[in-house]
Amino acid sequence: MNLASPRSLFLLAFIGCVLMMVAALYLEHVVGLAPCPLCIVQRICVIAFGVVCLIAAIHGPRKTGRRIYSILALLFAMAGGATAVRQIWLQNIPADQLPACLPSLEYMMDALPFQDIARLVLHGTAECAEVSWTLLGMSIPEWTLLAFIAMGLFCLWQLLRRD
Repeated sequence: MNLASPRSLFLLAFIGCVLMMVAALYLEHVVGLAPCPLCIVQRICVIAFGVVCLIAAIHGPRKTGRRIYSILALLFAMAGGATAVRQIWLQNIPADQLPACLPSLEYMMDALPFQDIARLVLHGTAECAEVSWTLLGMSIPEWTLLAFIAMGLFCLWQLLRRD
């Protein structure tokens, strides 16, 4: 198996996403950190990126297919990165300027139309600004932003490579 082949690289990217989700679930279920709405959106983007990479790894696309998969995965990486940037921004503004807390996601799903839920969730809340865990001085959204940047660079490399 050629480790530099697009199929192998997409598989490695998928494995990276699996490891990110394992870490997120560990922090949630073992450490006890409840994910905020923006964290959930970031998880969805990681999962979507991983699914695209898994499909690409199974498919083993040639040049055009590799580019299509790369563009699709890049869109999820960009969406996740934008969400992480929003959360980092919320973590760095004064507490008196933070948006109010939201009702539970279950309640919003029952009571509001989808576009209102999406707007409220992506706007972020005071809950999203709380820094309850760090590693090497960086919060979870800062680490996920680095991961989304790596995902984006991976996609650009897959998109622009000649073979």
